[in-house]
Amino acid sequence: MTQEDLFQQLKHPNPHLRERAISELAETRDETTLPRLMDILKEEDVIYRRAAVKALGAIGSDAIPLLIEQLLNSDNVTIQSSCAKALTQIAVNYPDTPFPDEALQALKTALNDPNPVVGLTSVMALGEIGVPGLDILIESLETTDNVALAVAIVNALATVGDSRGLDVLTAIINDESADSYVRESAISALSRLELVRKNSR
Repeated sequence: MTQEDLFQQLKHPNPHLRERAISELAETRDETTLPRLMDILKEEDVIYRRAAVKALGAIGSDAIPLLIEQLLNSDNVTIQSSCAKALTQIAVNYPDTPFPDEALQALKTALNDPNPVVGLTSVMALGEIGVPGLDILIESLETTDNVALAVAIVNALATVGDSRGLDVLTAIINDESADSYVRESAISALSRLELVRKNSR
C-alpha cells in the first residue's frame, strides 16, 4: 500500500483498518509522513485526527520535537490538545524509554495555557505519563489559583498512584483553608488512589 492509501485509511470507519494503517505508517514512514500527520491535527474529522494522534504516538521520539513546537506555539486549541494527547501516546507506547525532559517542560508550560482545554489536556497527559510528570503536577497544584485545573490535577494524582500523590491529597483534605470543591475531589481521588495502589501490589 502506498503512503497515500495509508493516509486515506486513517479515516476509515473500521477501527481495525485504521489501526493497521497506523502501524504501517509508523514502520514505512518517509520524510513527508511526520509533517502530514501534524497537519491532520487541525482537521475537524475526529476519527481522522485521533488516528493521526495515535500514529504520532506509534512513531515515538522522532515526533516529539514537532509536537512540543506545536503544543507551545500553535494558536489552534485543537492542535495543541492533540499534541498533548500524542505525547501521552508516546509515553504509553514506549514505557521503557525515559520520557524526555523537554516534553515534560512543554506540558508544564501548557498547563497554564490561557485556554482551559489545553491546560486540562496537559494535566491528563502528565497523569498518564505517570511518575516522571508527578513533580510538575504537585508543583502546579501548589501554585495554581484555578479551581478547575486544581481539580484536574487532584484526579491526575490518583491516576499516577504514587505515594507522594497520597501525601499531597491527604494534606489537601486536612487543609481547612483549601477550596471545598478541591477538597471534595481530593477525598474521592484518595479512595481511587488507594484502590490503584492495592491492585498494583
